[in-house]
Amino acid sequence: MRGASRASLAESRDRLGAALADGADAGQLGDELFSVAGLLDGEPGLRRTLSDPSRDAGAKTGLVEALLRERISAAGLEQVTGLVSGHWSAPSDLADATEQLAVLAIAAEAENAGDMDELEDELFRFGRVVDAEPDLRIALSNPYVTAEPKQQLLDTLLAGKITQSSLRLITQAAFHPRGRSLEASLAEYARLVAERRERLVAEVHVAVDLSGDLRSRLAAALSAAYGHDVHLNVVIDPQVVGGMSVQIGDELIDGTMASRLAELRRRLAA
Repeated sequence: MRGASRASLAESRDRLGAALADGADAGQLGDELFSVAGLLDGEPGLRRTLSDPSRDAGAKTGLVEALLRERISAAGLEQVTGLVSGHWSAPSDLADATEQLAVLAIAAEAENAGDMDELEDELFRFGRVVDAEPDLRIALSNPYVTAEPKQQLLDTLLAGKITQSSLRLITQAAFHPRGRSLEASLAEYARLVAERRERLVAEVHVAVDLSGDLRSRLAAALSAAYGHDVHLNVVIDPQVVGGMSVQIGDELIDGTMASRLAELRRRLAA
């Protein structure tokens, strides 16, 4: 997001934080905001109207109240009226901001339950499973498959095995991809969860798993280098021949033997 949208998103996040601090039900709030994001995605005319900077803010909040007062909680309605009172550079930014607030509310639910580490790990692990299993990815991403069989599949795979917050976000990613792949949605949700904790996520590829001590030392070294806490997602990758590669955002730190061999081949071929 840029310009006015970025400022409005920051205000909306502050408003969400205040509501959660006052005791709003984080899980319910997340579900309600996801439903509103779905409504905005499905109704382009409504999305344009509610994000139109030339329209009076009172008229927009009045429209939201008329549409949603009987459908969501007072806390949820307060968040949505605050969103439409903001200034958005593009109509899609309003829907994107609503989705972001929904993810942050679910993250707060996990935080309240002491499940934040599990939430981050479970989103990452399920993303890896989806990436490795094309049939599962197709079954969950197929737009022609109705919600019921998708829910049955998710329940069979995950019910009772992961936290409630993780199941909420994985279900949302499968049912409402918003033009993204399932893996991309899971990665975006994981990024927002980590952002709530004010820490970065490092994807570490190694040939063999790291010991607990080595994980701790690597996380401490990366945290010192980047000035933020760093959460490690470790991937056992047979293509790594010694060493490791670390991806943080768009930055790749590649110290694998495989990369050095590839570079040597390129030089020999030149």
